[in-house]
Amino acid sequence: MPCLNISTNVALDGVDTSAILSEATSTVAKLIGKPEAYVMIVLKGSVPIAFGGTEQPAAYGELVSIGGLNPDVNKKLSAAIATILETKLSVPKSRFFLKFYDTKASYLNL
Repeated sequence: MPCLNISTNVALDGVDTSAILSEATSTVAKLIGKPEAYVMIVLKGSVPIAFGGTEQPAAYGELVSIGGLNPDVNKKLSAAIATILETKLSVPKSRFFLKFYDTKASYLNL
């Protein structure tokens, strides 16, 4: 299950977070090649963040997926998520960082 965690210093009060979550879900699913039903998006606002020494609008994200990630996909995901954040939260693309984790499936015998 791909999981995208986004933290931003922008307050989410009065923001249509459903639109952000929906757009991010479809974008991640499409670019990674996984069904939307398996994509999780976590969005946290009002997180204290300084980027480049200022507290202007900024965001940090981590995307974890079992497969589906590679340098080309990662570049497209970074650009697409940055566009969503710029459009919906006024976070400049230059003030967003996305970290990728391509994990392997593990199974527990309980």
